[in-house]
Amino acid sequence: MKNKTLLILGLSVIVILFVLSSFISKKDDDSKVSEDLLGISYNIDGNEASLNYDTDNPVAALYIEKYGSVVIELYPDKAPNTVNNFISLIRNGFYDNNTFHRLMPGFVLQGGDPDGTGTGGPGYMIKGEFKQNGFDNDLKHEKWVVSMARSQDNDSAGSQFFICLDKASHLDDNYAAFGKVIDGFKNIENIVDTEIIKDKESGMLKTNLVLKKALIDLKGKDYSEPEKLS
Repeated sequence: MKNKTLLILGLSVIVILFVLSSFISKKDDDSKVSEDLLGISYNIDGNEASLNYDTDNPVAALYIEKYGSVVIELYPDKAPNTVNNFISLIRNGFYDNNTFHRLMPGFVLQGGDPDGTGTGGPGYMIKGEFKQNGFDNDLKHEKWVVSMARSQDNDSAGSQFFICLDKASHLDDNYAAFGKVIDGFKNIENIVDTEIIKDKESGMLKTNLVLKKALIDLKGKDYSEPEKLS
């Protein structure tokens, strides 16, 4: 009788553990992030596409692997050469299979470096279009604003850019803001909540994100090639 009781208790414990295990497993499955492409098709030749966003400004769509689309409206009236540069890089496929390498929650998500180290670029630089560099750009670094990364040299931007994750007033007038995220907010938030940061001081990610492909909708307008520095 005693052995039978112990057997029943043992089986009960096993059943309870199985149920708990199933619940935990389901919870983990439910918390997994799935790609949300926002209805945008990246399976096309080239990098120009028609994107369904109601604006006269050019619109860029970035496909970040594992997360989905991030859509950015560009502001040529604020930083014309910077926008020309961003458009040119997209049209030439530069951002395809590129990276996001840096994440600082509450501050920035940074990408556009083909090397994924924070030191890479397109092989040239452009003039910094911001007030401290003699250019009239009044776009503030508020949440979701997109701006160009650079070194201490005012004219050292190339291809790296960052998305502001919160207001960053100390960057105003010192960095060339040129656009703003208009869709895919949840995908960015999922990145912030999910990705592991290797070095909190620099924000370098443990594993770089893959920027699979970038598309640009010029809204029927022509944009020049950027003016490049050495």
